[in-house]
Amino acid sequence: MADSQFRPGPVAAQFARNGCHVIVARGELDLDTTADLAAALAKAAGEHGVVVLDLSAVTFADSALLNLLLHTHRATTLHIAAPHPRVVLLLEMTGADQVLHLFSTVDDACTSDPS
Repeated sequence: MADSQFRPGPVAAQFARNGCHVIVARGELDLDTTADLAAALAKAAGEHGVVVLDLSAVTFADSALLNLLLHTHRATTLHIAAPHPRVVLLLEMTGADQVLHLFSTVDDACTSDPS
């Protein structure tokens, strides 16, 4: 996609940048709210070599998001950009921060070596 597509819900936008596909998530992500994000990540994983997930606007996350991140990480190169401090805490408490690729900004995530 050349232009951003902004919409309500947990998936705020999707766009291409520097050869990667960026998905911007927002709000509270739990079992009741991750379905749209899961669909967007699955589609992106099947179509793009690098998927960047911007989590800067995610204010709450639980094991549903953690499971989704790990599943997507196994399916494609997933870079997590600008995670909200609450998300960072979840990743650190579970050790997922040692497995997932975390970046300070979307630009850093898009320009990083995808390995």
